[in-house]
This record gives sequence, C-alpha cells and structure tokens, in this order.
Amino acid sequence: MNLNELKKTDAELRALSETVLKLSKKYGASDAELSLNRGSGLSVEIHQENIDKLEYHRDQGLSLTVYMGQQQGSATTGDLSTQAIEDTVKAACNIAKFTGEDKYTGLADAQLMAGDMGDLDLYHPWDLNAESAIQIATACEKAAMSYDDRIINSDGASISSYSGLSVIANTHGFIGVTPSSRHNLSCSVIAQAPNTTAMQRDYWYTTSRQHEALDSPEHVGEKSAELTLSRLNGRQINTQQATVLYSPEMARSIISHFTSSISGGSQYRKTTFLLGAKGEKVFPDFIRLHEQPHLISGFGSCYFDRDGVATVDRDIVVDGVVQDYIMGSYSARQLGLKTTANSGGTHNLTLDSTGQTFDELLKLMGTGLLVTELIGSGINGVTGDYSRGAAGFWVENGKIQFPVEEITIAGNLKDMFQNIIAVGNDVDPRSATQTGSILIEGMMVAGE
Repeated sequence: MNLNELKKTDAELRALSETVLKLSKKYGASDAELSLNRGSGLSVEIHQENIDKLEYHRDQGLSLTVYMGQQQGSATTGDLSTQAIEDTVKAACNIAKFTGEDKYTGLADAQLMAGDMGDLDLYHPWDLNAESAIQIATACEKAAMSYDDRIINSDGASISSYSGLSVIANTHGFIGVTPSSRHNLSCSVIAQAPNTTAMQRDYWYTTSRQHEALDSPEHVGEKSAELTLSRLNGRQINTQQATVLYSPEMARSIISHFTSSISGGSQYRKTTFLLGAKGEKVFPDFIRLHEQPHLISGFGSCYFDRDGVATVDRDIVVDGVVQDYIMGSYSARQLGLKTTANSGGTHNLTLDSTGQTFDELLKLMGTGLLVTELIGSGINGVTGDYSRGAAGFWVENGKIQFPVEEITIAGNLKDMFQNIIAVGNDVDPRSATQTGSILIEGMMVAGE
C-alpha cells in the first residue's frame, strides 16, 4: 500500500466508521465502538529450493460492539459493502436486546480518550514482488544448507511482508487511525551427528517494521544452522536443584506469567496466585518493569488502547513492588479502579537490566542450566505452580559444557520471582516485550 493508497484507505475507513456509528444509533444503540482494518501482503515458503507456498493477502474486516443501556451485542464481518455493513449493525443491535444487563459494561469514560497523536513511525511498506521474495528465501535456505556437512535437511525458509491500516472509533467522537507494517524472514534446518541416528532441529528469524532493517538472508540461514548444530549430542542430566538462566527469547515467558497474574480479568475473577498484589513486594529490590507505549517504531507502540483510552508511560513494578494492575475499562470497573489503558494488552513492556552481559551472567551462575527452549505449558495460574519441558545447555565454571534435552524445570512462580538474581542487557529486540536473559536460583531440574 503506497502513500496515495494509504491516504485513500484512511479517508474511506474514517467515513465508514462514521457511517457504522450513525447506523448503530439509528437501530437503537445508546453507544457503540468498532475496529476496522484493511491491509495487504505477500508470503512465500521455500523447501529444498521448491516453492511450498506463495500467497498474496488482501484483508479487511469490521468488529462492532453496541450498547443498549447496560446490554451489549457484538457482530463482525469481512464484507464492507453497504448492505453487509447495515446487516452487521442490525445483528449487533438484535443481539444486545437479548443479553442480560451488566452494570460494568459500556464505553470507557469520554475524558480518557486519546487526543493529539503524532507519528510513531510504524508504517514502512515493502514493494516486495513474488520473484524477489523467492530469491531471498532461497538464498536464506542455501546459506543454512551449505554451512556444515552435518546439516542434512531443510525444514524450510519463509518470508512475509504485510502493511495495513486499522481504525478504532466510538460514539464519544473518538477515532484513532494506525498505519503499520511488519516484515519477517526465517529459516529452520535439521542436523545429524556423524555415525548416529540422532537429529536436531532449530531455527532463527529476523523481523522489523522496516525491511531495510532485516538481517541478511545469509545471516539468518547461517544462524539457524549454527543453533541447530549446537544442539547435537544432547544429554540428560541428573535430577537436582539448580540455578537456571532463561535466554532472552525464553525470559519473555516469565514476564508473561507475571502480567497474566496481575491482569484485571484474573484479579476480579479471583483466578490468580497474586490476588490483591497491588502494593506487595513480589520481586527483589532491583526489579523495575514498565511500559513505554510511545517508542518510535516499537512493536507495541500506540497512542490508545482498544477502548480508545490514551496510553502513557507507566511503571508496573518499582523496587520489586507491584504498582498497579493491567486493566482495560471493563475489568477496572469490576475492581472499582481506573483503567490503565491496557485493553488489548501491554505496550512495549520493558524489564530493566541489572547490567550484566550474557557471558557475565554465565559466570555469575557458575554451574546450572541455560534454557533455550520451553515445551508445553504446565502453569497453574491459581497456585503459581510451574512445570515445563525444556532443552538448553549445561553450564559449569561459567562456561557452556554440553547440550541437554528431555528435562523438566519446575518451581512456584512466587518463589521464582523472588529468586531472580539478575537480568541481562542482551535484549532480544524482536518483540513488544523487551528483556534480557533472566537468572533464577533454586529451581528443580528433573532429568534422569
């Protein structure tokens, strides 16, 4: 979608939003809110230099919620024709007539709506054609396959590009338009150790809003091969209590377990082991977790949440103490609190580093387990009990010794949060959650 197409789409979706909201009022809604989107893209998958998939995407859709007093109805459509829009509005209003009253439902307060909005630099379309996409993915796979003789097969290389525009609007008069783009390149290969039947698979990927910022196809292919080779000749280890270092890619899951436990939904439903945790010291003194929703080109950047509420930089944990929950307007009303502009999730969540490099964290750990893969999901949100399959590397004297596999790591999230020793500065930038490696002591590692 070039600049002229973007301007045209912007005008069309703004006009359509106004039409939908007026129709909602016409058919009896006291209030209404909607999300609209339109975008296009291309994706290609290569396997052993053959084209497995070539797809062009042209997506659009409307999601509408109407309120009749404290009754609510919702409907969606991918057809944005005049008749389909009117049918969707009618359907949402008819549904609302038959739902029960909910005193907590409705639009967020009007005074909380986002106002002036600048450019967060989220939109960088890529004029990528099929021929170029095939060449890039093929080069990526070739780089991986030629890296080492022990790379015996490819699980494929893929490239995708998508750009589009989304609109949030409601009957408070709020309308927020967000153009955005995202581009990805990945590769996965299989390696086999000589004179054995044991094989391993791993992958690597690069992603960015700007295609010029993507890693080269050769780098992605070689990195996927390097990671796969490092996993050959994996062993089990004896069951023991050990210090565990989560790589940045895996460390994000630790943060996710925490944010889920302090979400407004888990709090008002009372389905969390951190019930009523606001004001409690959940982490060590050095932990600070915060949101930065207005980072330029950030994957989680936005000026408003799904309710249209203005986002702001805010602390969630300071000196290990929980400052507030993560809430949209509905869950906040359930709790008798004010929304934190998190309807739809968090925005560029950032865990501050304690300053160590990855190598320094290995030295600080001394002996223990480096986790680079997590398998399954054995998390009890009510009790905090934690048990997951894992793979990675055994570390002794601050040095990686050998790969490990077929193990389980276990503990309780409350203890795990308190037992964090350090957070690295080796941040993985490929996500809306920014964290380095996380070092946790006192976990149970189950092996042989």
